Amino acid sequence: MSKAFASQADLADKKITFEQLSPHCWAYTAEGDPNSGVIIGEKFIMVSDATATPAMARDLIARIREVSDKPIKYVLLTHYHAVRVLGASAFFAEGATEIIASQGTQELIVERGKEDMQSEMDRFPRLFRNAESVPGLTWPTMVIGGGDPTRGEVPGKLVVDLGGVKVQIWHPGPGHTRGDTIAWVEEEKVLYSGDLVEFEAGVYTGDAHLEEWPATLEALRALKAEAIVPGRGEAMKGRSEVERALDYTKQWVETLYRCACEAAAADMDLKQAMAHTRKSMDPVFGHVFIYEHCLPFDVSRAYDEARGIKNPRIWTAERDKEMWASLQD
Repeated sequence: MSKAFASQADLADKKITFEQLSPHCWAYTAEGDPNSGVIIGEKFIMVSDATATPAMARDLIARIREVSDKPIKYVLLTHYHAVRVLGASAFFAEGATEIIASQGTQELIVERGKEDMQSEMDRFPRLFRNAESVPGLTWPTMVIGGGDPTRGEVPGKLVVDLGGVKVQIWHPGPGHTRGDTIAWVEEEKVLYSGDLVEFEAGVYTGDAHLEEWPATLEALRALKAEAIVPGRGEAMKGRSEVERALDYTKQWVETLYRCACEAAAADMDLKQAMAHTRKSMDPVFGHVFIYEHCLPFDVSRAYDEARGIKNPRIWTAERDKEMWASLQD
């Protein structure tokens, strides 16, 4: 039987949690929806990932205002997917002057930002039910990894002092996208990973670099974080729980890519590759949030990469639906 496309059948509101993880660090999570992070200093606030729409961002802002009246000066884009970034404009009224992203993320916006926006609006009708509040694509004002400071480009690692707390921001390596960026509060051992790490939720890999992703996860493991806000799933507290999230994501990525390589070696077509992958993935991950949404996109990308397509093909609303239909029974 044909399944509803992507998350079009997921229309029920999720329970939102806003919890403090350390003296300056907070997590905004919602039962498998994209998470945001909040770091509150004595002078300024930084938000990591800006939600799908300005309308959604206003709920996050309301939660922040319950605990602080400091200006929200910085918004970090951990990567570029519409469900995480298109709410950024709501923060301008709260004092935001800097939208931070990596050079890789900036390049992805140029290359496929418009297509990604339409694709994700079609995939996630609940998250984009206030799409009219989105003014357009979100563009960074400060780019990490560039080389021209006159254009707001910052080489290497950026350290932002919020007053009483410093946030390290850098690109640890490709994984979920080629531009993934983390926020690391070293003094409090809190990591904001974006979609490089997930827990008990689908790991979307439609724009991923699967072969390199495990090494990037090991770079994050070396930080020895004591709390992590993953891209989806609950905030994990304690070293053992952080390890669980890293291991969960690594198992997903490695299992998916191994199955794709096996399918490519056996000259399977995409539908056969999907059936082959389900044999390994369904028993372990089939129960988690947005699993059925993610898997067709994941298998498509993994199958491409296994056949030598290193730069992920651009998803469009039309390609999404053609792929989905081709994999239905």
